[in-house]
Amino acid sequence: MKKKLITLLLISAMVLGLAACGGTDSSETKTTEPAKATEPAAEGTGITAENIKVGFVHISDASDMGYTYNHDLGTKKMQENLGLKDDQIINKYNVSESSECDTAIRELVEAGCNIIFCTSFGFEDYMLAIAEEYPDVQFCHATGNKAASSGLKNVHNYFTSIYEARYLTGIAAGLKTKTNKLGYVAAYPYAEVISGYSAFYLGAKSVNPDVTMDVMYTNSWNDPTTEAKVAQALIDGGCDVIGQHSDSTATATTAEANGVWQVGYNADMIEAAPNASLISARSDWSIYLTYAVQCVINGENIDVDWCKGYADGAVYLSPLNTAIAAEGTQEAIDTAAAAIKDGTLNVFEGPLYDVDGKEVVAAGDHYAESSEVSAPSWSFILKGINILG
Repeated sequence: MKKKLITLLLISAMVLGLAACGGTDSSETKTTEPAKATEPAAEGTGITAENIKVGFVHISDASDMGYTYNHDLGTKKMQENLGLKDDQIINKYNVSESSECDTAIRELVEAGCNIIFCTSFGFEDYMLAIAEEYPDVQFCHATGNKAASSGLKNVHNYFTSIYEARYLTGIAAGLKTKTNKLGYVAAYPYAEVISGYSAFYLGAKSVNPDVTMDVMYTNSWNDPTTEAKVAQALIDGGCDVIGQHSDSTATATTAEANGVWQVGYNADMIEAAPNASLISARSDWSIYLTYAVQCVINGENIDVDWCKGYADGAVYLSPLNTAIAAEGTQEAIDTAAAAIKDGTLNVFEGPLYDVDGKEVVAAGDHYAESSEVSAPSWSFILKGINILG
């Protein structure tokens, strides 16, 4: 960065009136000249709410109606909270978890971003390598777990306690099922996904002790065709309520086409499947995004690991579809939600046993998910959950 500045100053001195500028791919970003700097909010930083530039690298785009859509909503709310202009935010959409990520991050650095958010699990290693080269830029990674061990002061991990919302949506599923057999369309066999469907199952089991659950993986974060096929396979296997850790509405529409029910993720999916979608678990990413960007403006340190949950409003539920939900569902959810908020209900509370019958959480104890690092770490497959492939 310093070399580029020196080069531009030399060119300006030798050739009056000549200027050089670089840009990013306009098909994926909004790039304009940086806003005029004003007096810094924190002495010595030179960064204010008027001139800060914020970058995002996303694996898909808002049309997925899932994870990126929800993160985008958080970006817009953060922008409103801090009064940022459109040209202060640069989005890189549809970036794969490959060298494309390296390119996208470097373009954001070159565009002058002071803080960059990388929002997909597979972006972390690319981000770490670049963060070491640019210590004056802050890098924040959602779902990752390497910030603390990296030794880099400008690297941070963040996530939400979405498992709490998953548990609550599981209550809706447990009360609705007629077959006592749930299904779950899962992305990857990662702790983030396992934590989510385990919490969903425990929520269902809290109101329906006879329930079991079949899980199938798509091996993709966003693949509507595969998600539909997996949902259909689960339905054909007798599952009548289908949960999901997948980005599209394909699970919802497949459930509707088959006359069964569905619980969503990241977006209210009732509009896509009004006769099938019961409720969805969601994250309000604006809470972290606002916090992190404000820290940069204030010249303050960002937490190395950040995770907030239901009590802080970082996770929440879409409105219950009362037209199809079982009687008493809202009341049961409200009771459990109040207990989560006041700390009397812990989602992974013992006794809990894995599929081999081994006790993984003792009676009177609980697994404190995301207490040491922000990313989920629960990876036990609980008794009653069947992994089909």
